[in-house]
Amino acid sequence: MASQHRPHPSSPGPDSPAGGRRRWVGLVVISLAVSLIIVDSTIVNVAIPSIVKDLGVDSTGVQWIQESYTLVFAALLLVFGTLGGRFGRRRLLLLGVVAFALSSVAAAFAPTGGILIGSRLVQGVGGAMVLPSTLSLINAGFRGSERAIAFAVWGSTIGGMSAVGPLLGGWLTTSFSWRWAFGINIPVAAVIVAGALVAVAESRDGARRPLDPVGAILSVVASASLVFALIEGRTYGWWTVDHRPRIGSWEWPGPVSPIPFVFGLALLGIAACALWAVRRERRGLASMFSVELLRIPSFRNGNLAALIVSLGEFGIILALPIWLQNVLGFSALDTGLILLALAIGSFAASGLAGALSHRASPVVIVRAGLVAEIAGVAGLGAVIGPDTPWGLLVPFLFVYGFGVGLATAQLTGVVLKDVPVTLSGQASGTQSTARQIGSALGIAVLGTVLFSSAGGLLGGSLDGRGVPAAQRESIVSAVVDSSGAAIAGLAGSPATAPAAADAKAAFSEGTRYAAFSAASFLAVGLLATLSLGSGPGRARRRVSGQASEDRQAQRA
Repeated sequence: MASQHRPHPSSPGPDSPAGGRRRWVGLVVISLAVSLIIVDSTIVNVAIPSIVKDLGVDSTGVQWIQESYTLVFAALLLVFGTLGGRFGRRRLLLLGVVAFALSSVAAAFAPTGGILIGSRLVQGVGGAMVLPSTLSLINAGFRGSERAIAFAVWGSTIGGMSAVGPLLGGWLTTSFSWRWAFGINIPVAAVIVAGALVAVAESRDGARRPLDPVGAILSVVASASLVFALIEGRTYGWWTVDHRPRIGSWEWPGPVSPIPFVFGLALLGIAACALWAVRRERRGLASMFSVELLRIPSFRNGNLAALIVSLGEFGIILALPIWLQNVLGFSALDTGLILLALAIGSFAASGLAGALSHRASPVVIVRAGLVAEIAGVAGLGAVIGPDTPWGLLVPFLFVYGFGVGLATAQLTGVVLKDVPVTLSGQASGTQSTARQIGSALGIAVLGTVLFSSAGGLLGGSLDGRGVPAAQRESIVSAVVDSSGAAIAGLAGSPATAPAAADAKAAFSEGTRYAAFSAASFLAVGLLATLSLGSGPGRARRRVSGQASEDRQAQRA
């Protein structure tokens, strides 16, 4: 059987000191590539007000600027994860970074909202090439305790950079222009390309398997429709229509929202994708998603746990910046500085995770991280209020970030530990897709908790003040639809200042409820990790070709 991991022809052997050093330099490059795409998913949010002012984008355009990247990114993860094994994982990483950089140039110079949205779509394509490639390269290039350390660095980078994005975006937008939120990607991409060519060894499957275009289409339809429904449910209505989608002169008809139909399409896509994969594998043909992966307990159960954990981890990131800026009155830059405590905690965890890898199993480290996350998020929920000092938030943000740094990295390692290199592309794409779906679900659920509870509490407070029904509904709609941005306008007028105080209290309570909900989801995720105790030996023997990887690991 051909070697499953092909190093660069001129690279030193893995046993040599130079080869070892080269691997770790390559890990730095891979982490920088992860940073590029994770930061871009959050950096734009704080630049939106400046973009609206400069380009005159309407509310629909704002929505697509924020969400087009996530939608395309999530839809293509599985496809590119599979293609990386065939055409080369480093090659796909490089193509993704180049596509990301070129689309960033277009975004930085975009004269209209439409061009900016198109650029974001291409950025999503580039990001979908990069993320599963980084996971596959780590899975192929590291073994044993080194793999645990590498995944710790990878996971801490994701957790930390999710918090660094708002800080970087706020600084660039405030000090320079929103266009630099995209322009900063270009020099970073150049460093990644140069570093990958020098320090990252190529890796691809030993035998080229035929492509599965039907499976690719079905997976894109299933992923895109599911993520779209989760993202847009609060906008268009989960059942009855709240806002009618419009394309040109055509408007969505009828009282039922389009979201139930999109969910139905997602379910059909998932079912069709699964049936198609089973049919092809029974005929001895390769499929976009290998059903054999589901026979690996650590992969199957780990992905379920990762989805649930992501639901709690990233949903709270939506609520906190809104509350910090629109209730406490911090600027975008100040908000980023406060959230930096989360990033510091996440990066601090990577060093500890590497040290603990020799003394504790990855599952134990995951559980410890989840306990820290639950403590941090629940602590935030306990102290959030309309007059909370920022210093009270920092310790809980640090603890939360520390937990993310422990849990995210090690859970990824658990999911992929028994996956053979020949299937690592599909496995990485599936794992990334599970996390994206969990993240989208978390944003949908926690966003609904935040805005529904804030709106209900504000309406009740205004009703208690004797505010007429029409005026009450107008104030509640303005506050909720603006995500709290209307509070400052209400506070500026003596006539509506009491309503502003009520709105601050209501939004604070809504944020508290969202934090406690996130802690509850993380607790469920902690319980889900109880299914990760199966031994690796049986799982490895179930997967064809694994003996070859074991021999290769021994030689390395």
